[in-house]
Amino acid sequence: MKSIGKLMRVAVLGAVLGVPQLASAESLADALIAAYRQSNLLDQNRAVLRAADEDVAQAVASLRPTLTLRAGASYTDYLNSDSADGLSATLSLVAEMTLLDFGRNAATIAAQKETVLAARQTLLNVEQEVLLNAVSAYVTLQQAQDTVALREGNVRLINQELRAANDRFEVGEITRTDVAIADAQLASAQAVLASAQGDLAIARENYKLAIGHYPKSLSRLPKAPSTAKSLAEAKTIALRGHPRIRQTQHEVAAAEFGIALAKANMGPSLTGGATLTDNSANTDNFGLSLTLNQTLYNGGRSSSLYRQALARRDSARSGLHQVGRVIEQGVGQAWSSIEVARAGIAASDRQISSAQTAYNGVREEAKLGARTTLDVLNAEQELLDARTARLSAEANLYIGVYSLLSAMGLLTVDHLKLGIPTYDPEGYYNAVKNAPATSSQGKRLDRVLKAIGN
Repeated sequence: MKSIGKLMRVAVLGAVLGVPQLASAESLADALIAAYRQSNLLDQNRAVLRAADEDVAQAVASLRPTLTLRAGASYTDYLNSDSADGLSATLSLVAEMTLLDFGRNAATIAAQKETVLAARQTLLNVEQEVLLNAVSAYVTLQQAQDTVALREGNVRLINQELRAANDRFEVGEITRTDVAIADAQLASAQAVLASAQGDLAIARENYKLAIGHYPKSLSRLPKAPSTAKSLAEAKTIALRGHPRIRQTQHEVAAAEFGIALAKANMGPSLTGGATLTDNSANTDNFGLSLTLNQTLYNGGRSSSLYRQALARRDSARSGLHQVGRVIEQGVGQAWSSIEVARAGIAASDRQISSAQTAYNGVREEAKLGARTTLDVLNAEQELLDARTARLSAEANLYIGVYSLLSAMGLLTVDHLKLGIPTYDPEGYYNAVKNAPATSSQGKRLDRVLKAIGN
């Protein structure tokens, strides 16, 4: 019989790689591109960002005059009077504009701009999550395929052992007990194979969720990307540029402008207006107005809003410090998982080498009657366990590398150089930041919306 090592290598290559591997096999880069392009989560957060862009447009629009058309009609019945009953109508055109708000609108616009910048970083962090989920799904599916191939090879080998045990039993070399042991081991291997096949089915569903479609076949994993030379360097990069850090920094800035807005709301406002009225009584008129509003007392509401703004600023600052700690922890955990996986691979290699030698020896000794069928099956199981452990360690190492990139804030389409156009968060913002309604700006907005739809 062939050795277990050779049979298992053939099984893995045949079941997972194909003989030969199809040129149309999906690579990891293909999967990442598909995940980026088909992600509903990214589409959702892009829409959230566009909604935040509109907050800036609305704040800008509030600086402009408003033009209102007002029309009304009334019927009057003068009871017990000589006055003539009649129907009257009024048509008015009213223009109003805030002339001075003493910093209200400027603070609002500045806060909304910081909110937009924070939303952009949120979108970038979601992109990292989408790509990391895609990597995990790809690697896990490939590991599941390899595991099924190993388990199938194991079932075939035990079948061979069972046939050999029956042959030896027929000539009186072993007892019925040895045959029963081999048969029980085969049933156990078949159950484990069924479980591995179930894990493979689950991995395929997870792959579809993360990437958007079922895979036909997978290419072998490419060399893992480089990360950082040391843990300290990785933490420095993460604290300097991770999207969550930048997001929280913009949230702090928005909270600072919230304080300025709360202060401005305590001051006065000056509003100008113009009214042109046409009515059926032939008393057309045109009027101008200038109104100064200053709240003298509102039950302490303005002071409460100011204190609330201060509290929100303090909360945002504390959140920034906490996010920094969480980011450092994430980098440390990812770095540790890589080290553990590397150690696991090295240990598995030694275990596989020793288990292969032991299996070969036990098998030869069994032919001479010095070992039982159970000894052979146990040695075979130890070798299988070692190979399975190596598959798991390899998967953990690969996912760990990409998890570290994500923890550093570098798991993006641009950093991975996937070579595809990416979503431009400034395109929609630039089209709406001046609150266009019609004209060339409106046409530009139409073009941006069409591009987003495509």
